[in-house]
Amino acid sequence: MFSFFKKKKTISHLKLSGVIGNVGRFRQGIEYSSEEEIIKKAFSVKKALAVAITINSPGGSPVQSHLICKLIKEQSKKTKKKVIIFAEDVAASGGYLIACAGDEIYANSSSIIGSIGVISASFGFKNLIEKIGIERRVYTAGKNKSTLDPFLDEKEEDINRLKNIQLEIHQDFIDVVEESRKEKLNKNSGIELFSGEFWAGKKAKELGLIDGIGNADQILREKYGDDIEIKKFGKSKGWLSKKLASSENYTDKVISVLEERSIWQRYGL
Repeated sequence: MFSFFKKKKTISHLKLSGVIGNVGRFRQGIEYSSEEEIIKKAFSVKKALAVAITINSPGGSPVQSHLICKLIKEQSKKTKKKVIIFAEDVAASGGYLIACAGDEIYANSSSIIGSIGVISASFGFKNLIEKIGIERRVYTAGKNKSTLDPFLDEKEEDINRLKNIQLEIHQDFIDVVEESRKEKLNKNSGIELFSGEFWAGKKAKELGLIDGIGNADQILREKYGDDIEIKKFGKSKGWLSKKLASSENYTDKVISVLEERSIWQRYGL
């Protein structure tokens, strides 16, 4: 008789998609500054029972990944709302770090999960500029200012310095995963979880990196019933941003796209 007045169960749902951090001017990607408002809005829905976040990212900036992960955890604690993460094609490297902000993580059986490691890549052009008769001149105040200059010979001390920084960042990543997944991690599988390797969804579940297999609509309805209202949040792109993006330097666009594609292609995508 009074079912008309029954309040519907509500779940906030937002999506984080793209390379994290270095996405270029006005390009779609994941950065703290562009995601902060939408994340806070999703958590601000008072009647929402939980916040669902779909992630589709091959990673990128460790700093931006940490900032977004921390923001999600803070909002979850502040609003006392559970966070359920869903991986699409890939939640790897920084994408998986952000996923660790969730109380539960789900993925498709074919999703790419993991890549808990740190990478730095560059090119060396010393022989090329010598071949075409160009002389490189570098003047610095501070002996390490030209560290890893691509036009000079590599120095072992520079490489060691970079590797030490990578080890520190890698340990930060490991700490986030271990704190988030705790006893869920299968450390007796004989597989090194923190080597930078990545796995498909089913194997990731065996290793304890995710909690189950399934998509957002399916899992949310299993948990909260078929009568739930899923309130979706997304970033809108205004007229000015579209106009400025269309006038962006063509060379910058090409370089940005190539860099983005190279990150996605690490995972065969």
